[in-house]
Amino acid sequence: MDLQLAGKTAVVSGSSQGIGYATARALAREGADVILNGRDAARLDDAVARLRREAPGVSVSGLPADFAVSGDVDRLCERLPDADILINNVGLFELKPFELISDDDWRRYFEVNVLSGVRLARRLLPAMIGRGWGRIVFVSSESGVDIPAGMIHYGTSKTAMLSLGNGLAKLTKGTAVTVNSVLGGPAYSDGVARTVRSLAEARAVPEEQMKAAIIGTNRTSLLERFIEPDEIAHAVTFLASPLASAINGSAVRVDGGVLTTLL
Repeated sequence: MDLQLAGKTAVVSGSSQGIGYATARALAREGADVILNGRDAARLDDAVARLRREAPGVSVSGLPADFAVSGDVDRLCERLPDADILINNVGLFELKPFELISDDDWRRYFEVNVLSGVRLARRLLPAMIGRGWGRIVFVSSESGVDIPAGMIHYGTSKTAMLSLGNGLAKLTKGTAVTVNSVLGGPAYSDGVARTVRSLAEARAVPEEQMKAAIIGTNRTSLLERFIEPDEIAHAVTFLASPLASAINGSAVRVDGGVLTTLL
């Protein structure tokens, strides 16, 4: 299927690895020029070089910024060209008991997971509306709907992200600009993989066995496995395309059946 993305320009935050990189790669393979972002300049340069090899024929560049540092975000916004597509993917996650989550932790999670999308949308959305076409997609999580007890700060920030996307969509009324969110499920991203490997080493078991044990505790998963980053990236890329023109203000589930509600 041709997603009609040739000639479009896409910005993907937090895209030097994981779901962000998989999304940038999917967009580039559909013909979109892509601007990657990461907080580690060396890792970002590696990601840009890798994607240029994987998707020759499109423009691939990188802009470093740490969304926990407001000065970095200001400089990023100043350097960003007008773009047709914005993928708000950057985010933090960790397991942490509620009583140990400090005020600074809460601020950092909302700074990175929520305000990143606010700042980038504030920079790019007005021009999209002015041109009459654009796409914004928030990479949220099923944890924003069913808040995990061990990651309350993370889940709450993902709920706020869903609210932000829904509110921004209302600003696009009467245009061909859309704003949607993706409710990703348990994905085997780079960060999750590192955590699983660490647990496997600590318990002296194979990584695959630890993966199966972890996902086995989730009794509602219909996939009964981790979701691959590419699987989420494919849904994000479709929402970013002209073919998704009738989807606006939605939260699309790509959760592998983890959520048990009808909607």
